[in-house]
Amino acid sequence: MSETQITDIAAYMAEVGERARAAARAMARAETAAKDATLTAVAAELDAARDALGQANAADLEAGAAKGLDAALLDRLELTPGRIDAMIEGLHQIAGLPDPVGAISDLNYRPSGIQVGRMRVPLGVVGIVYESRPNVTADAAALCLKSGNAAVLRGGSEAFHSNRAIAECIQRGLAAAGLPEDAVQVVATTDRAAVGAMITSPEHIDVIIPRGGKGLIERISRDARVPVIKHLDGICHVYVDDRADLNKALAVAVNAKTQRFGTCNTLETLLVAVPVAGDFLPRVGAELAGAGVELRGCERTRAVLGDARPASDEDWDTEYLAPILAIRVVDDLDAAMDHIERHGSRHTDSIVTEDYGRARRFLREVDSSSVMVNASTRFADGFEYGLGAEIGISTDKFHARGPVGLEGLTSQKFIVLGDGHVRR
Repeated sequence: MSETQITDIAAYMAEVGERARAAARAMARAETAAKDATLTAVAAELDAARDALGQANAADLEAGAAKGLDAALLDRLELTPGRIDAMIEGLHQIAGLPDPVGAISDLNYRPSGIQVGRMRVPLGVVGIVYESRPNVTADAAALCLKSGNAAVLRGGSEAFHSNRAIAECIQRGLAAAGLPEDAVQVVATTDRAAVGAMITSPEHIDVIIPRGGKGLIERISRDARVPVIKHLDGICHVYVDDRADLNKALAVAVNAKTQRFGTCNTLETLLVAVPVAGDFLPRVGAELAGAGVELRGCERTRAVLGDARPASDEDWDTEYLAPILAIRVVDDLDAAMDHIERHGSRHTDSIVTEDYGRARRFLREVDSSSVMVNASTRFADGFEYGLGAEIGISTDKFHARGPVGLEGLTSQKFIVLGDGHVRR
């Protein structure tokens, strides 16, 4: 399972793209039963290939350790038995989700007598560029297949052997269900020129979804000639209003920050209204300090929490992905929303308040992909939203926004039903 030696990257990627384009046509007409059968077959293949997956992953872990990858990256790279179980369970869950393809909505008669509606259809060929986590190979393939798309997957070089082993299971599952094996292709080279070819080939790829660090996403966003679904930062806020139930506020803020530190929907800046700062900050500060969180605060915050470090201008614009939290005391709701407008990343923002009118204003005026009332930002997730799974979170306004599940991997086209109608 060594890396394929490819001398002409452009020609190789063009061949991959042409095969994907042909497979996408077959996938667009595939019946739901065939797609679900594929996912079930892939799950069985993964279960049967545990030893092979373990050997491939061990090769990646050994190579990663030799390259000096840090412990956190090696942890993300590891395919434990539990993570293989999770991949298998994810495939079964996606197989059980409703198929969005072919759904017709808004079908109405027009005065001319024709019926006009919209049909949901696949995007076509989805290119996904991702880092570290080999389970993304199975998750991304499953979502693309269920939504009737073909997928070209380019994982990180550190997970090369693991990704190829998972891809072999996927292709065996496709063959078993009678669907084209080219519907999912994992790029067989770690050469970065392959990514460049993917993101500049609109004739082969319909949309690119990058999953990884900010550097990767910035590069793809800058250089792509193919539409991109992405988010750069998850600078998420919780605003504690002066009409908040402070017990709720404490639970929401602590969970949003400490449930997991390294995710894009983790709280990074806590905003607290002046009238409740004196009561709330000591309580939340003690809870967060007990969880090992370093606090960085504005002057008004530090007047209450003397052990908080001074917050710099940079802190308000930082996605820490670590046990660090910036805290600012603000005058009121308008000041909180102004802060979010200036420093937020349009990912996820939450208000804690018992005032219905203020909650409605926050929902209406905060321009983020997920806006919440009295809930932790950690809920910004495809599974938690009932999408079953997600391929990523988009902070763009087109084509998809928020967690991108099966429906986000489709678009709509107008359909017209007539019976010999002609325009007069």
